[in-house]
Amino acid sequence: MTTTTLDVREIPPQQRHPKIHAAFEELDAGESLTIINDHDPKPLFYEMQAEIDAFDADNYELEQRDDNEFAATFPKQ
Repeated sequence: MTTTTLDVREIPPQQRHPKIHAAFEELDAGESLTIINDHDPKPLFYEMQAEIDAFDADNYELEQRDDNEFAATFPKQ
């Protein structure tokens, strides 16, 4: 499976979700987008689950690497 990684920690908060949505939109079915964030992106998970039919919420993964680094993988179906 192909995974694209996007580190959003340096992106201003109000610009993060649009950039993430654009990157997810570019994926083909079966690919994943992993974002590196400074907090648990639970609100983004719920937003994607509610709004994006191609988001595979059942296979979403979250890894907390340290206090300020979370890796969240959003698979596309």
